[in-house]
Amino acid sequence: MGSNTPAATPATGADISGGSDTDYSKPENWLCRPELSDDACASANLDTTIVAADGTLTPEPFTPNKEAPIDCFYVYPTISRDMTPNSDLMAGPEERGVAAAQFARFGSQCRLFAPVYRQVTLTALTSSLSGAGGGGGMPDQMLGYSDVISAWKYYLENDNKGRGVVFVGHSQGSGVLTRFLSQLFDKEPVDSRFIAALLIGTRVQVPVDAPVGGTFKHLPLCTNADQLGCIVTYASFRSTVPPPANSPFASASGDAAMKGGCTNPAALEGGSAPLHAYLSTRGGGLGSAAAGPWVTPDKPIDTPYVSVPGLLTGECVSNANGTYFEVTVHGDPADPRTDDITGDIMMNGMVAASWGLHLIDMNVGMGDLVELVRVKGAAHGAAPMP
Repeated sequence: MGSNTPAATPATGADISGGSDTDYSKPENWLCRPELSDDACASANLDTTIVAADGTLTPEPFTPNKEAPIDCFYVYPTISRDMTPNSDLMAGPEERGVAAAQFARFGSQCRLFAPVYRQVTLTALTSSLSGAGGGGGMPDQMLGYSDVISAWKYYLENDNKGRGVVFVGHSQGSGVLTRFLSQLFDKEPVDSRFIAALLIGTRVQVPVDAPVGGTFKHLPLCTNADQLGCIVTYASFRSTVPPPANSPFASASGDAAMKGGCTNPAALEGGSAPLHAYLSTRGGGLGSAAAGPWVTPDKPIDTPYVSVPGLLTGECVSNANGTYFEVTVHGDPADPRTDDITGDIMMNGMVAASWGLHLIDMNVGMGDLVELVRVKGAAHGAAPMP
């Protein structure tokens, strides 16, 4: 694409094929949407404590933007603990919790839409990884995707009204959105409402010498903050635990002409940059807890999130096993702030190196991702109308 502004096309949705029989006019089939009485995003406490290197604690309250000019549409990762291969449509604490942790903060920049969908469950994933089988049979990979198509159709018909959209996904959610974007938006000219897609914790392939032409034929990786119609993607690994050869995120399926795409949300032009992370103080789930207290001597922190300026940097790098987002922790034993974070996936008491920091992919770059949505939303608003 030669311009930061995608050209207009007729309203996407008239020719959408597929979809399920899930009724998205029912409020219970949404986690987040405007005016939802039981909104997982609107009810989330996102207040944060900024933990400086010198141990100073500063409160950072969160305020949503009820007048946001753009929309964000989210598909959540593998989180359901239902005992069946595919989840049901009853949102439990897992679905609500991940929407709060990964998506609600974008409410400072956009209206939030997050459908419940019949995803492949953690039960099925665990059975697959262990080779044990079970879990009630094989999951239907298309079931959740067809739900997302139906939710998008309902959103287009009832909510969009020509507004720009940022798509947000993580892990399985990013995989669903990759298929979705390939079907509906990966064409020329690109729909003018497509602002960007944040496909985190997945593998988007690109040619080794170009930002587009692999997974997507017309949607390039973003290379600057105000670029529209592009993809932000990364899978994070500690600098001290790079991806091994069997990592599902860093490789390019053995094709020497392709590589795994990586965009640094803090520096789309490339290079290393400080990360504006939002890490959970509660531990567990898709968040992070400090390796010990956040400061020494310990001080009480009563917010669900902390920000740790200067502790983390990120950079897209490559090794013999692929391209990935390298996160470096700059702990200093001489200062009172914690010197490490947690977020690794543990299997049998050991770090699962092939998964990297998958649990906190979104958390380590959350502030930077929200800022990108702000800048891209402003660029979309400033673009000439077709």
